[in-house]
Amino acid sequence: MFNKKTIRDIDVKSKKVLVRVDFNVPTKDGKVGDDTRIRAALPTIQYLLDHGAAVILCSHLGRPKGGPDPRFTLKPVADYLAQLMGKPVAFAEDCVGPAAESAAKALKPGQVLVLENTRFHPEEEKNDLDLAKKMASLADIYVNDAFGSAHRAHSSTEGVAHFLPAVAGFLMEKEIKYLGQAIDDPKRPFVAILGGAKISDKIGVIKNLLTKADVILIGGGMANTFLAAKGLAMADSLVEAGALETAKELLASGGDKLHLPVDMVLADKFDAEAQSKTVPTGNVPAGWRVLDIGPKTVETFSKLIEGAGTVVWNGPMGVFEFPRFAEGTYGVAKALAASQAVSVVGGGDSVAAIQQSGLADKISHISTGGGASLEMLEGLVLPGLAALQDK
Repeated sequence: MFNKKTIRDIDVKSKKVLVRVDFNVPTKDGKVGDDTRIRAALPTIQYLLDHGAAVILCSHLGRPKGGPDPRFTLKPVADYLAQLMGKPVAFAEDCVGPAAESAAKALKPGQVLVLENTRFHPEEEKNDLDLAKKMASLADIYVNDAFGSAHRAHSSTEGVAHFLPAVAGFLMEKEIKYLGQAIDDPKRPFVAILGGAKISDKIGVIKNLLTKADVILIGGGMANTFLAAKGLAMADSLVEAGALETAKELLASGGDKLHLPVDMVLADKFDAEAQSKTVPTGNVPAGWRVLDIGPKTVETFSKLIEGAGTVVWNGPMGVFEFPRFAEGTYGVAKALAASQAVSVVGGGDSVAAIQQSGLADKISHISTGGGASLEMLEGLVLPGLAALQDK
C-alpha cells in the first residue's frame, strides 16, 4: 500500500537531514496555541537524532504576503520545540542564504536547527527550483514529514526532492497508510461522513467516494444544497445556488448511498443566541435557517456508524462553533468513538470537534492535513508524496 522509502530505509548517521515538517500552528503574542502538529513531528525528529543525524527543520507558517512578516516568524515554534524536547533548538533567521548556511554548517549530530518560515520567500509557492536547490545545499538527505502540505507543489515540499535523496517521515507514512487503506482496501461496510459548508469544495470527493464507500452521510451546510436540489424550500439557509445542478446529478447517480438529514435544527438568525427549533426535514419557514442536523438524524447516522468496518469523517454537521448548534457534530463524534470501526478523521473542524469532546483517544487516526486528506479522498496524487523515492 505504502510504496515509498522512509527514514528506516536509509543510513542517517553523521548526516545532515533537512526535514520538511508541518509547523503551521496558531501563534499569538509569541506563544504557540494548538501544538498537535508539533507533537506529531516528534517521532521522526527523535528517530533521526537517535540514529546520529543533525536535524534541520523547515516549514511554512500562515500566509505572509510577498516577504518576511514578524507575525509569521517560526521563532516561537522553535522555542516551544526546545521546551517539548528538553534540549536546545537553534534558530536561523532565514531558510536560505548566509544565516541558514552558517547555522547548518555549525550543526553537529544530535542537534536540531529550525529555519525561518519558507514562505518569507515568494518563490516558495511557485516551486522555484533555484530556491529549492539552495535549501537542498544545507543537507545530505531530505525527509518530507509534512502531510498537511503534501498536496502543494512548493519548493520545500516538492522542489527539494529533485536535489537530494528524498524519503518519508513517520507521520507522512502513517497518514498515507490510514487514508490510503481506508479508500483502497477498507474493512466493510465503509461509511463516509461529509459535512462543512459547501458542496463545491467536495464534488470530486463525493464522486470518488460514490465508487468506493457503501454509505455516505451528508450533514452541514452542504446538506442544505442537496435538500434544495430535491425541491425543498430552504428559506434563509446557506444554499449554494451554483451547485444545485451538480447536487441533482449526484443524487441521481448516488442512489441510496447518499443519506441526508431526516430532521434539522433551525435558527431565526445566524447567531449563537438565536431562537431555535427542531423540525422534520421539509420546507423551512420564511425567516428561519438550518444550522444543525437534528436528534433523529444523529440516531440514524449513529446506527450506520455502529455497524461500520471503516469510517472516514471530514467536515462538521452544523455550525458547531455555536454551542447550541454543535449537538449534531458531537453526536456523530460520540457514535464514532463508540464504534469498533477503523476511524479516520480529517479537516480542521471535525478534528476540533473530536478534541473538544474529549474523544480523540478513541479514534484510530486523526489526520493533521485538511486539504491533503480531502485530495486523497478525491483520489488525487499528492505532489509532495510523489516526489519521494520508491521502495
